Amino acid sequence: MLKKIIGAAIGASVAKRNPAAGGVTGAVLASAVPFVLTRISLPAMVALGVGGYAAKRYMERRGPQAAPALPPPSAPVQP
Repeated sequence: MLKKIIGAAIGASVAKRNPAAGGVTGAVLASAVPFVLTRISLPAMVALGVGGYAAKRYMERRGPQAAPALPPPSAPVQP
């Protein structure tokens, strides 16, 4: 039961952060999380959690990256 609740929370979080993924990706993650949680060991879960937290902190410290500038549009060609 707890695994299904965790899966639903992760799926909802993904759907909120990435609207392009929508509900389908969230639903797939919600159904996959309980399967993965039953087959992964406790030290591996801790390592994934710590790694995810470290990656989050790294991305926050890096700050927003500027998108590369697009070249100016070319003038239309006259025949």
